[in-house]
Amino acid sequence: MASGPKRVAVIGGGLTGLTAAWRLHRRGHRVRLFEAGDRLGGAVRSERNAGWLIESGPNSLQITSADATTVLDELGLAAKKLTASPAAKHRYLIRGGQLHAVPSSPPALFASRLFSLPAKLRLLAEIFARRREREADPSLAEFVRDHFGQEFVDYALEPLVSGIFAGNPEKLSTRHSFPKLLELERAHGSLLRGQIAQARKRRASGGGGPPQLVSFPDGLQTLILTLADALPADSLVVGAKIETLQPGSPWRFSWQSNGTAQSEEADAVILALPAAALAALRVGADGAQPLAALGEIEYPPVASLFLGFRREDVAHPLDGFGLLVPGREQRPLLGVIFSSTLFPGRAPDGHVALTIMAGGTRQPQVARLPADELLKVVLPDLRSLLDVHDEPVFVRHTAWPHAIPQYNLDYGRFLDAMAAAEKSFPGLLIGGHVRDGISLSACLASGLRLAEQAAMI
Repeated sequence: MASGPKRVAVIGGGLTGLTAAWRLHRRGHRVRLFEAGDRLGGAVRSERNAGWLIESGPNSLQITSADATTVLDELGLAAKKLTASPAAKHRYLIRGGQLHAVPSSPPALFASRLFSLPAKLRLLAEIFARRREREADPSLAEFVRDHFGQEFVDYALEPLVSGIFAGNPEKLSTRHSFPKLLELERAHGSLLRGQIAQARKRRASGGGGPPQLVSFPDGLQTLILTLADALPADSLVVGAKIETLQPGSPWRFSWQSNGTAQSEEADAVILALPAAALAALRVGADGAQPLAALGEIEYPPVASLFLGFRREDVAHPLDGFGLLVPGREQRPLLGVIFSSTLFPGRAPDGHVALTIMAGGTRQPQVARLPADELLKVVLPDLRSLLDVHDEPVFVRHTAWPHAIPQYNLDYGRFLDAMAAAEKSFPGLLIGGHVRDGISLSACLASGLRLAEQAAMI
C-alpha cells in the first residue's frame, strides 16, 4: 500500500467526479478536476425562475447508505435537506385510461382493480417459489415473468423500468440492472419472502421503512455547488477537453482550454465520463482507444417538460409522487412527477408543478419533438388523466439526446473492457453511471469508491 499524498486527475465533473475529487481533497491529496462542458453537475440541473423550481434532470436523491448520510453531514447539508412530503407516498399506474394507486398491502392488492384476479393469485403464490441458481443472465422481463407472470410485467415492471431507465425490460440484464433480485432469488427463492426478510432485518437493526428521498430548498444542484465550493478554486478546470493520456509513473496528460494547449502530471487518473467520451479517449503514444467498444452502449433520448398550472386548473388532488404509464396504454408519456407535491417550494402559491418525462426506448421520436409540439402531444393525456382544464402558465423544456445508459443483456462486455483498461494501465480508474449504476446515490457511491482506490495507488 502506497503512502503519502497523491496527485490525482479527475476527468468528468458530474456527481461522481465531484464526489471523488472532494473526498480526495478532504483526505489531503492534490486534485485537479477537468470538465469538458461549460458547467459542473452533469444531468443535475436546478433552476429557480419566478417562484418555480425546475429540476431538468433527477428530481430527488435516495439515501441508500450510511456513506450518503456521512457525505451530507460532512458537507454541512444535513440540516438543509428536505425529505419527500408524506403526501407523495402514493404511486399511480395507468390501466384502461384510469389512475390506480399502487397497492401497498395484501388487502389493498385484492381491493385494487389494477390487476386481474388470476394475476393477484399468481402474485401471492410467488411466496412459495424455491431457491434457484441461474447460470445464464435472464432479461429483466424474463426474470419477473418467471416469478409473477406476464400481466405483472406489462402493468408493473415495464412502466417502472421506463421510469427508471427509460428502457425496455425485454432487453435489460437482470444481473447488471437489478442484481439484488438475483441475490434474493438465490437466498430465498421467493422475491416476496426475501423482501419480508430484509424488512425484518432493517427493523431489528433499528432501521425504518424504505430509503429516504431528499432534496434541498434550491434543488439538487445545491449538492453540486457545495461539492465544488469545498474544493480549491484552482482545482476545477471547466471547458477543458482532454486530448491525450500518457500512462506511466507519473501519468502525463494534455488538454485544450480557451484555445490554449496545456499539460500536467498525476499519480492517478479517474475517468468519470459518459460512454461516448470514454470511447473517444486516446491513451498512450500510439493514440489507441482502449474503450472504443463503449461507443456501442445504448443511450435513448428523453425529454423533460416542466409545466406550471394554476391550482384550480388541475382537478386531481396530486396526492402522490406521480404516475407511470405502461407501454400497453399507447400514450406519449413515460410518466409524470407531481413536483410541487414531492417537495415544498417548487411552485408559487396557488399553483402546482408537474414534470413530464417522454421518449426513451419506447418512443424516441417523441423525445426529439420541439417544445411546442411536445406540449401539444402530452396535454390531451394530462387532461384525461389528471383533469387539467387549461393551458400551463409556465413551461420549461429540456432535451437529453443521450439520457441513460442501458444495462442490456450484453453489458458484461463493456464492464470487461473497463476492467481490462484498468489492468493494462496502472493508475487508471473508471467509474460513474456507465459502470456503477445510474441513480444519483450510485454515482455518489462510485465517487467515494474511486477516491479510496486512488488514495491506495
